[in-house]
Amino acid sequence: MSDTVNIINSRQTSIGIEFGSTRIKAVLIDDKATPLASGSFDWENSYKNGIWTYSLDEVRNGLQTAFAKLKADVEAKYSVKLTSAGALGISGMMHGYLAFDKDGSQLAEFRTWRNTITAEAAEKLSTLFDFNIPQRWSIAHLYQAMLNGEEHVKDIAAIYTLASYVHFRLTGQRVVGIGEASGMFPIDSNINDYDAAMLDKFTALTSDYPWDIREILPKVLVAGENAGTLTEEGALLLDPSGEFKAGIPLCPPEGDAGTGMVATNSVAQRTGNISAGTSIFLMVVLEKALSKLYPEIDMVTTPSGSPVAMVHCNNCSGEIDAWAGIFTEICKEMGADVSIYKVLDKMFEKALEADKDCGGLVGYNYLSGEVITGLESGKPMFFRGPDSKFNFANFSRTQLYSAAATLSIGKEILDAENVKIDRLLGHGGYFKAPVAGQAVMAAALNAPVSVMKTAGEGGPWGQAVLASYTVNKAEGETLEDYLDNKVFGGQESFEVRPDEEDKKGFAVFLENYKKGLAAEKAAVGG
Repeated sequence: MSDTVNIINSRQTSIGIEFGSTRIKAVLIDDKATPLASGSFDWENSYKNGIWTYSLDEVRNGLQTAFAKLKADVEAKYSVKLTSAGALGISGMMHGYLAFDKDGSQLAEFRTWRNTITAEAAEKLSTLFDFNIPQRWSIAHLYQAMLNGEEHVKDIAAIYTLASYVHFRLTGQRVVGIGEASGMFPIDSNINDYDAAMLDKFTALTSDYPWDIREILPKVLVAGENAGTLTEEGALLLDPSGEFKAGIPLCPPEGDAGTGMVATNSVAQRTGNISAGTSIFLMVVLEKALSKLYPEIDMVTTPSGSPVAMVHCNNCSGEIDAWAGIFTEICKEMGADVSIYKVLDKMFEKALEADKDCGGLVGYNYLSGEVITGLESGKPMFFRGPDSKFNFANFSRTQLYSAAATLSIGKEILDAENVKIDRLLGHGGYFKAPVAGQAVMAAALNAPVSVMKTAGEGGPWGQAVLASYTVNKAEGETLEDYLDNKVFGGQESFEVRPDEEDKKGFAVFLENYKKGLAAEKAAVGG
């Protein structure tokens, strides 16, 4: 206890704060990356005027609440007040669009990664650049607003992602980590900056506007670079009590894709990670570029700038959570006070007892659209035939399979490109229950899936590690070496290899799943 108090008081600590889709979480770690305390705030996006969004009031309230709970956790555990730290980092749900004028006024609602409203812009930019531009990328949102003739576009002075915006509010610095930047605009990994030729092509589209794309995008920084310090104004925004002091350094703000790579030590070539929560994505650090453009594959970077192939799906655990909520409500109606977390654990546990092919059941977890399967919007659906084996175990396994199905379809492209993966690590809520999530994902992706002890910490912990790297790295020490030697050295992981019967069962499910996509498309009018 006294050692930890000394570590906190001497600022041998780092803080990571991540704005996830359903939770804002703050994590405090020591200089060996051991989690010391945490605080969180649950929130949900709103669907307003056809846009998935969060208000900036919610952003501020969530930031302050999560940080206040972190402080309270420190004081409860160690009887000491958290008034400073060695470093701080902000991360958030990837990409999206936040636009502001020269006076700092918000010009349009925050458009999150979840929106699939930029198809025209994404297609035109992909053709112009000969480079896949996903719908959720900031540049797609900006160009779609231009195509729509939206009034606010002419007044833009700065655009941000959520992470880069909060970082700006804390430091006054308009910067972004390269991993997150690669989802704002394509990156040239040779120079670790926005691609100059593509910037020129986009500039040719903006002659009617008074701004330059180079000026409204934040500056790109790589992991380890100093991204400013916490200002007096920023400290009060973070902690209105005034107890937490200004002056500590911040690392570049990153997206949850980048923090997921760090949290699973997947920043080296031929390594990959699966982040599975509200959304799900697979990221693989490449040895060489893919042979051609694939609309289903995003090209991004690690926080240190290495090229990464990303298969991203908008939907993962939302439908599992929804059914768990129904089952929890049933329990309460019957007088049983059972938490939703116990229900979730039971669903994952029973899934292991199910028929490998789910007994003929098929489910779709589409709360929103999916580019990979050609859906602009989504409606969750569940099918069973008169001869299906409809029981709780098969139902539960169906939900787990459904959460992995679209990702599996996307990975078929990487298989065709002969992309090699030596190590695949999972993190996020899907992997918290023992074995089940790993076993299903291993079968779905035909690759061994490991989970580390820190997997439950996820992105906030990963961002805290990036903050620690900024202030604790040795001269010339790469992020890869820092993670191997100082963070993950000797850490145990639990690996689940693909089971042949699981693979056969998932293949049957996926065949039925693909056949049923016509019904899903009909349901959403696509």
